[in-house]
Amino acid sequence: MAIRDEQVDIQVDDQQISGTLVTPATVLPGVLFLHGWGGSQQQYLARAREIAALGCVCLTVDLRGHAGTEAQKETVTRADNLGDVLAAYDTLVRYPAVDRNAIAVVGSSYGGYLAAILSSLRPVRWLALRVPALYRDEDWPLPKQQLKKYGLADYRRGRVTPDQNRALAACAAFQGDVLIVESEHDDIIPHPVIENYLTALKGAHSLTYRLIEEADHALSEEAWQQSYTSLLLNWATEMVLGAREEGAAPEVHTQIHPAPRKGPPTAA
Repeated sequence: MAIRDEQVDIQVDDQQISGTLVTPATVLPGVLFLHGWGGSQQQYLARAREIAALGCVCLTVDLRGHAGTEAQKETVTRADNLGDVLAAYDTLVRYPAVDRNAIAVVGSSYGGYLAAILSSLRPVRWLALRVPALYRDEDWPLPKQQLKKYGLADYRRGRVTPDQNRALAACAAFQGDVLIVESEHDDIIPHPVIENYLTALKGAHSLTYRLIEEADHALSEEAWQQSYTSLLLNWATEMVLGAREEGAAPEVHTQIHPAPRKGPPTAA
């Protein structure tokens, strides 16, 4: 393992002694976690700690309109939250131990949508998107809380192409490794949304798709939470750590077809 020497001065009373700090020169992958609408960083802290134990530097955040800033929920826009995401990314890559060429972004629902857009604005090597949401571009200036009033459920049941949607356009241009996780009985993010993302991501270096059977959008049962944690950890180990050791992640393509849904989905 490569090492790095750094000369340091150590204060002792009113004098200084000299020292040499010898540290590993290896930098680590960075992982940014983005929660969904109505969530918080608490939902990802346990998973962040597990992935950090693999040898990564992880950052979780509370987007504006959530947790301590919940008072802003009625007025915060996607532009505001995208600004939060960009600031969080920039904070992560400034950390000395982080390899700027090895950044993963993990997002759920609204956070997955923002993660996709982030990949077009900052270097991202890995994307893990659980039930990523989709919103109309033309409603961008509206407060996020108002979007469900503007035909969002119908929009999510239709075919949307990258030239019609900013998040899908970012996915179409993305050339890194991707994990997509769907919930089988999701009444907020219906299967056509997942199909739109999978189709847009055809140019990715690798595309791994997993379905959590019986699960709802929020993963409201502990078994579903554990399934997602296991999927995420396994993928992070294979992609992030495997790429660091071997120079490239293997290409994996998985096709799983979900069971038919019952009843029309509702908007987020």
